[in-house]
Amino acid sequence: MVSVSGVRGRVGEGLTPEVVARFAAAFGAFLRERRSRPTVVVARDSRVSGPMFEAAVVAGLQSVACDVIRAGLVPTPTALLTVRHHGADGAIVVTASHNPVEWNALKFASAAGMFLDADEAAAMRAWLDERPIQRATWDALGSTTLDPDAVARHKEAVLGLPLLDRDALRRRRFRVVLDCVRGAGGVLLPDLLRDLGCEVIGMDLEPDGRFPRAPEPVAENLAGLEQAVRDAHADLGMATDPDADRLSLVSDAGRAIGEDLTLALAADLVLRHRNGTVVTNLSTSRVLEDVAAAHGARLERAPVGEINVARTMQQVGAVIGGEGNGGVILPDVHLTRDAAVAAALVLQALLEQGRPLARIAAGWGPYTIVKDKLPRQAGSLVAAYDALAGQLDAPAEDRRDGLRLDWPGARKWIHLRPSGTEPIFRIIAEAPTSAEASELVGMARAVLVRA
Repeated sequence: MVSVSGVRGRVGEGLTPEVVARFAAAFGAFLRERRSRPTVVVARDSRVSGPMFEAAVVAGLQSVACDVIRAGLVPTPTALLTVRHHGADGAIVVTASHNPVEWNALKFASAAGMFLDADEAAAMRAWLDERPIQRATWDALGSTTLDPDAVARHKEAVLGLPLLDRDALRRRRFRVVLDCVRGAGGVLLPDLLRDLGCEVIGMDLEPDGRFPRAPEPVAENLAGLEQAVRDAHADLGMATDPDADRLSLVSDAGRAIGEDLTLALAADLVLRHRNGTVVTNLSTSRVLEDVAAAHGARLERAPVGEINVARTMQQVGAVIGGEGNGGVILPDVHLTRDAAVAAALVLQALLEQGRPLARIAAGWGPYTIVKDKLPRQAGSLVAAYDALAGQLDAPAEDRRDGLRLDWPGARKWIHLRPSGTEPIFRIIAEAPTSAEASELVGMARAVLVRA
């Protein structure tokens, strides 16, 4: 799969070292249009196939005269922060994010420490499909160096946020159960939380890539964390995905509260201290609209995809943004989703509100999100969108990314779109009750099945 989210495939099937090296060389050739000898950061998450594909990436880049800075096994946001630290020309991160263990992927970033947008990705892919790649001779091959300090710099960047009252956090000493799913978050999050005064009870912190649960940190995958929070009488639980750009929460009552509330908590904190615009995607809960409205702030929506949110944040000068999957973007650090930033902001929010997480979550909504998916169908979906829009007759319609229908007065919406990370079609609906949201999903599913 090739999309704005990168290049993904099942290991040994669609994704092989040969394919990976070819994409890496194409990325290097793309960068050489701007600089004769680019520098590229290469990093990976903890997946078992990661070292193999990292080696293929490095070889592909060296073969087109790119110098490589190897950051090693680090969270994806750490890798993107490393680009800016070194003034590099871009990065390739070997990670399939939340995909199952049999997948891996490449994510491509620019010199801004942001993923390639649609235009940049299309220009890069031209080197795969249309343009010959010129390989370097033996005496012009790219060099490699190691950066052992990337994680430490990332941690210090988060600890230095002016929004944080580190002394007060250390006095409060939150008890946190942390589930890193044996992903890259284990090299950063435990130390960060301890530096913020937390008592950390770890779950699967070893970054060996042998995920003990489904890697996406959605509520249905967090039963073990819920039980651990109850057993430890913890203040909260935190769960990351394998590359630690998303953070989900379990309340002190031992219940997963949904990934959307991570961004809502973080935005509420930031808006208490700053005026400004909030940006999120079309699939994020209305609870963020409620938070923004409570502070008199404007909310802008963008198509799904981190880079789409980040670009919109740049355009409007947003003070915070992110996606409802637990991805928080704070421009103070960088314009990418970052579980470490999210964790710090959530702790500060709990400190300032002085209430348990379960009580805070209960005060928002009520909303219920229902998510469904179907195998992706070939061909145009316009007819299906037209049929559903005509059937439901919503007062607001958005077709920038699939189809979103919105009933603001009834506080409900539905969004249908092809996934950029899996060969599926996603249906997401939200309403005040589960029955209303499920009804919307059922109607959409029926229309898509007939399409």
